Amino acid sequence: MSNDPEEGATVTEAQVRVRRSPRYFRFMLTGAILFAIVALILTFAFPENPTYDRGAVFGFLLAICVVVGITLGAVLALILDRMTARRARDVRADRIDVHVPEEPKPGDPPVES
Repeated sequence: MSNDPEEGATVTEAQVRVRRSPRYFRFMLTGAILFAIVALILTFAFPENPTYDRGAVFGFLLAICVVVGITLGAVLALILDRMTARRARDVRADRIDVHVPEEPKPGDPPVES
């Protein structure tokens, strides 16, 4: 640890743990998009039902498939996060705290040193 009062900065060395982690939102969004495509394919894969038109069938399948896709994307991201936690490594890092003296504002009384 070194202090330099002239510059107003304090440098502290520390040991930190570094690892990669997945972007959860991207995994969930990808799952939702993939399963929305699955819902579209399932809508036209089977013959049309006389009771419901294809739009209603697609709406029901889309609601279910998007929830399933988001859930599976989140679970996949969690599994990958746990796997990457094993490969975490420790590195040395410098923490620099800079202390800047406050400038007096116009109208403030003078500060005595």
